[in-house]
Amino acid sequence: MTEFKNVTATKAANFYFDGKVTSRTLTFEDGTTKTLGIMMPGEYEFGTADAEIMEITSGELDVKLPGSDKFISIKGGEQFNVPANAKFQVNIKIITDYCCSYIKG
Repeated sequence: MTEFKNVTATKAANFYFDGKVTSRTLTFEDGTTKTLGIMMPGEYEFGTADAEIMEITSGELDVKLPGSDKFISIKGGEQFNVPANAKFQVNIKIITDYCCSYIKG
């Protein structure tokens, strides 16, 4: 899917890691949310409340998912899942564009 219809976009951006990671929140008619964002090269650790599906639109990163001791490589066009109430690490290789879908439990 390359576009979303019938959504509300939150005007204010979310900034993380001194602005090296940014996103904007979209709310759909059914109340679900997604964020669209950009990650600059670097190493980051994120925490989740809800389960997440991270779709990488473009870019390249390595991710270490909860319960793993190894990083796996992800490129544009690929995705990975993160469970609720977990932490995961990413090593962003080049500017990476993403869409994060939140799965309410």
